[in-house]
Amino acid sequence: MAATAALLERAVALTIDPARRAERALAAARANQEAGALEPALGLLAAAESGPLDEFGRDQVEVARAEIAFASSRGPDTDPLLLSVAKRIEPLDVALAREIYLAALIAAGAGHLGENGGASEVAQAARAAPAPTPPRAVDRLLDGLALAATEGLPAGAPILRDALAAFRGYGLSNEELLRWLGSASHVAELMWDYDAWDALSARAVEEARNQGALRALPVALTSRLGVHLFAGELDVATSLVEQVNAVTDATGDAVGPYARVRRTTVALAGYRGDEAAAAKVFAAATAEFTSRGEAEGLTVVRWATAVLYNGLGRYEEARNAGVRAAAESHEMWFARWGLVDLIEAAARSRDVNLARDALERLARHTSAAGTDWAVGIEARSRALVSAGEAAEGLYREAIDALERAAVRVELARARLLYGEWLRRERRRIDAREQLRAAHEMFTEFGMEAFAERARGELSATGERARKRTVETRDDLTPQEANISRLVAAGATNREIAGQLFISSSTVSYHLQKVFRKLGVTSRTQLTRHMLQRPERSGMP
Repeated sequence: MAATAALLERAVALTIDPARRAERALAAARANQEAGALEPALGLLAAAESGPLDEFGRDQVEVARAEIAFASSRGPDTDPLLLSVAKRIEPLDVALAREIYLAALIAAGAGHLGENGGASEVAQAARAAPAPTPPRAVDRLLDGLALAATEGLPAGAPILRDALAAFRGYGLSNEELLRWLGSASHVAELMWDYDAWDALSARAVEEARNQGALRALPVALTSRLGVHLFAGELDVATSLVEQVNAVTDATGDAVGPYARVRRTTVALAGYRGDEAAAAKVFAAATAEFTSRGEAEGLTVVRWATAVLYNGLGRYEEARNAGVRAAAESHEMWFARWGLVDLIEAAARSRDVNLARDALERLARHTSAAGTDWAVGIEARSRALVSAGEAAEGLYREAIDALERAAVRVELARARLLYGEWLRRERRRIDAREQLRAAHEMFTEFGMEAFAERARGELSATGERARKRTVETRDDLTPQEANISRLVAAGATNREIAGQLFISSSTVSYHLQKVFRKLGVTSRTQLTRHMLQRPERSGMP
């Protein structure tokens, strides 16, 4: 992408005809935008605007400006501007207009403080636009999200499932994959489809790296972060945060991944369970998201706070945070996570009515999705407000479904809750099996608060569990672990350096430390060591 942008910029300089120069300036701006060079892109947009450009060209300039504004600031003016441009372009190029509607819908879905109905307004306009025949994968994505935004996820779910299948298939152009794979993987998360989320996010990272698209890479990496987070691979998630930061440094802080990285850092803090460290992260994030008016970010802070206090066993505080996270009606993506932790906190603080109300709201999402992940989450949540044989059946159903889904954090939490229930039923032997498994998993993940909660419950059954500080696997740092995984995948030092935006000598330096820590002497031995454990699909 950078090479394409450089060639197009040179073409602009060499072009005498003003109209052709304006067209090439617009193309060069788009290439710079994809390469992550947003400041040069804005300069070229200004050159294109000085024209002459026809109405269609001027609208394309406005689209590019709005997308750059969203990437760098996520401001509240982005979605209205995109919506206005999409309506103007619709009579000229309905396929392009529908792509702009989708970009506007995704922008509006993040929500802005003090605003309601933004996503609904965009969705209604998108639904009124003509639909091409046959529909493209991006059209299915738009139609499903528009229905979900206006009528709820159950209405949009069948079309969204078709869209995800289309993106997982073949026949899409490189441009389509680069532009929309990140959004498709985000939709897979919305649909509780962990397998699709895993596959699509891995492919999105690969496409962005292969094409040198530094605008798309942070989006793909942050979607990938979530995959590893729910797998309990917190060290991998941390290493990906470092990669996003490396992209930022490489592009002069032009890509605008700030908000996504901040949300991930907040989620990681809630999962790790160190209250003092989390409090600092939450306070800084709250101040920054409030100043930017970003509702989505504040929802993540409140959800992560509920996770933290559920882990610490302070259920009143978890309930209060969960109520606030689940109340964000104008936030399209993360409020449902608040519902999950709200149900647990409300049930544990004996506010059964609140837990049941939240469960009813959650079940509309999970029932529409129908995946193993969704089934497991709903069964686990329903067990918390059930009793006797019904509760036990639901806990077992949750564990079976979450094992199939490979969402290991959710599985560990299901085992913990089932073990706690068994202990209160005075079935200590059965309780130990579940609590022991939960304690081992949380300790492996680095989720200290939940590990301590499981240890305390296990001790209450009469079994001692050693209290210990969680350490990263084999004492590797996140960067060392990531380099080791890339070596195991067959990457050379030069390829690793390119992917992680570091020098080849830095890769060699890290590998020397890895060899010493693991007691290996060759890349072959390191590969054998790394392949002894399961990984997510594709690249990290």
